[in-house]
Amino acid sequence: MTQVGSLDHIQSPKNNPFNNPFKGLFTNFRGDLTGGLTAAVVALPLALAFAVASGVEPKAGLYTAIVAGVVAAIFGGSPVQITGPTGAMAVVLVGIVAKYGIEKVWIAGVMAGIIQIALGVAKLGRLVKFIPYPVTAGFTNGIAVIIFCGQLNNFFGLHLPNQEHFLQTLWQTTTNLEAYNWLAIALALLTIGTKLLWNRINQSIPGSLVGLIVATLAAVWAKSQWQLEVPTIGIIPQSLPMLQGIPHWNDFKLIRELINPAIALAALGSIESLLAAVVADGMSVSDRHNSDRELIGQGLANMVVPFFGGIPATGAIARTAVNVRAGGKTRLSGVIHGIALALIVLIFAPLASQVPLAALAGILMITSIRMMEWKAIGLLIHTTYADFGVMLLTWLVTVCFDLVLAVEVGLIAAGILFIKRMSELSLVKMPEDSAFLSGIPLEFGKQIAIYRIDGPMFFGAAERFVSFLRDAPEVKFLILRMRYVPSMDTTGLVALEEIYHDLQRHNCQLILSGLRLEVEQLLDRSGLLQEIGHDNSFNSTDEALQKIMPNIHN
Repeated sequence: MTQVGSLDHIQSPKNNPFNNPFKGLFTNFRGDLTGGLTAAVVALPLALAFAVASGVEPKAGLYTAIVAGVVAAIFGGSPVQITGPTGAMAVVLVGIVAKYGIEKVWIAGVMAGIIQIALGVAKLGRLVKFIPYPVTAGFTNGIAVIIFCGQLNNFFGLHLPNQEHFLQTLWQTTTNLEAYNWLAIALALLTIGTKLLWNRINQSIPGSLVGLIVATLAAVWAKSQWQLEVPTIGIIPQSLPMLQGIPHWNDFKLIRELINPAIALAALGSIESLLAAVVADGMSVSDRHNSDRELIGQGLANMVVPFFGGIPATGAIARTAVNVRAGGKTRLSGVIHGIALALIVLIFAPLASQVPLAALAGILMITSIRMMEWKAIGLLIHTTYADFGVMLLTWLVTVCFDLVLAVEVGLIAAGILFIKRMSELSLVKMPEDSAFLSGIPLEFGKQIAIYRIDGPMFFGAAERFVSFLRDAPEVKFLILRMRYVPSMDTTGLVALEEIYHDLQRHNCQLILSGLRLEVEQLLDRSGLLQEIGHDNSFNSTDEALQKIMPNIHN
């Protein structure tokens, strides 16, 4: 997932989350028709593949792409977003399905949708812009590794049950390789090769679809000629998704049990959908997306789709990009994408029963390799090792534990790194031969240290002064120029208090200059200004020096 642009947008009447979703629906019919149909063709094999990767029946992926695709297109905040099953969501779902079963996944999906709607109504959509790039790159790479390794069972044609955790699946695969199916391996490689070669020959028809057809025909031929069989996706009903009930949805004990999976699904669905919308903004000339409305649209889709036998969905970056490149400009393209998939199910569903799981594995392996943020890895290695460390930590936590924990750990690591950097950047030491000290003899000037604070002040700043005083014990007066500190929060207040007490222990006097009214009022209300002394606060550094000069000479 590559971040492009910013999630900031101007809230105008046309961006209001509750405006008419059908406005301007037919202003670009020809382009939307082409974009929607093209996105549907691309989505077909991916919907099947990601359903299998999620541990559910293939039809659930198709039903999800149809229902969620239409609902999110109409009510979402991005005019060109295509919604459906994705690899990131499959990584989370496979563990939930293995632990709870599909019926509980439906309940968790409805709960996730409610959470997303609440986030959108609370206008929290733009908070995703605060997720640092190393964190998003780390969990994207982790997802790619999990998807690739999670398809090894199907690649080798192994009949093994889904496990709750990725590492358990990987161990299960490596300890059962003696039962491999050479035809499945051949079909997976055939799919991969066809997809790669076809993309060089023709760009209008997706290589994944061509590879799927070629591998399916090869599997049918091998069965008829040599009676060789491989696992297939099974029968898909030749019917549209129908409304169904969800058992035990009103069981409070069950809802409490599923709250953590629901939060995980809502968090991942929100992050991926909003990042996909940002990418779409960078590619499209349409109106910029509304992040709050996008959360509401995705939440409605995830609330509705379980009642049709589907699974939680998100905005899909690859399918959205295909839609935009093919001419889609309005939300009609997403609606057409869903309708086209429904027609494909009605016409071609019987043929899908012959699709080998190995072919889907080949498609997902290529997808996972392309998901890897190779550019981000190279950029971070050659720029800042600290950011690379944050990405690597997020990557490892994603692979070894889960995505939500990975984002949490990544944000904590990035936050600590940010505080460290800001504490270094916000403090500027004035040189000993500066204009302020030009009239003071050198032997007396060494007793004075002047620092300018630019912007916020953090806990790290206090430690810097302690280290400085250890190295320069002759300093008796520390002047903090705070004219460029527009405001201060509790963190800055506590940091300044810690600085003051450390200076006292080193027999060094703290002098403040240039306090802005808001900062001065905060210090006064907290009692810290009284503790430091009102007579140690001055309008300018020159006034402060004039006050302490007699003390220096004495």
